Amino acid sequence: MDTPKTSFPSLKDFHASIAECTKCELHKERTQVVPGSGNPKAKILFIGEAPGKNEDIKGVPFVGAAGKFLNTLLESIELEREDVFIANTVKCRPPKNRDPKKSEIATCIPYLHKQIEIIQPKIIVTLGRFAMNLFFPDKKIGEAHGTIQEKDGKKFLIMYHPAAALYNGSMRETLIKDFSQLTKFL
Repeated sequence: MDTPKTSFPSLKDFHASIAECTKCELHKERTQVVPGSGNPKAKILFIGEAPGKNEDIKGVPFVGAAGKFLNTLLESIELEREDVFIANTVKCRPPKNRDPKKSEIATCIPYLHKQIEIIQPKIIVTLGRFAMNLFFPDKKIGEAHGTIQEKDGKKFLIMYHPAAALYNGSMRETLIKDFSQLTKFL
């Protein structure tokens, strides 16, 4: 599927169009679409995997425990959520928080590409292997995390997903160190 060609006056208008999506099975169990949130002119775009239960209810990405840790990471470099834009590879919650299927990602990816086109961030931060694999399918996150990569004229910071620190406390310091690459980049 190609990037939607329709012109939208704003990111908000584009997100309204996503709300009607029924192109894959994920729409059947969602409470609402979670297109993304934040500054439409952000220098930093974060991309996660998929909305979870809390995100599905609130319609905002990263509002659960992983989101709280992401907020802490942002504060560590003197930023707030309002300074960045946060999106996911898919815009609807997979049932029981399962991993998104390749077909679901393929169906939804044009929306993410359109968001990147509208926002035009200086750097894209991939949070976790699903987001990383969209752009760097041959890389392994264990080797690439904490590095800034370039592809198609865009800069990417590859990071573990913030949830990794919730399940493995030793990952917390790794995420903090990797996140500090943003300060150096900016």
